[in-house]
Amino acid sequence: MHRITTAPEPLADDVARRTRRYLAQMGLRLVCFLAGVLTWGVVPGWVSVIFLVGAVVLPYIAVILANAGRERRDEPTSLVTPRELGSAAEPPVDGGRGEWAP
Repeated sequence: MHRITTAPEPLADDVARRTRRYLAQMGLRLVCFLAGVLTWGVVPGWVSVIFLVGAVVLPYIAVILANAGRERRDEPTSLVTPRELGSAAEPPVDGGRGEWAP
């Protein structure tokens, strides 16, 4: 039984959110690649190299983040509270033979 506050997000919403995030990151990769190619020889070389390195690294990061979805929450969801045993049971008086004192 799930409480409404701890119910996970619907699967379709989760997939749509991860897809949008992946496509945004791939769009950023395309911008980095084009910036690296178009600035080659126009600006200092290290600027173009940074753009190209970003275009190479971004797909790896995008795939990792796209696959990281629907993790379980590690919140305790105990619906039953354990009873206290200290006051409910008295130790046996007869030395453990199975008879209880009144």
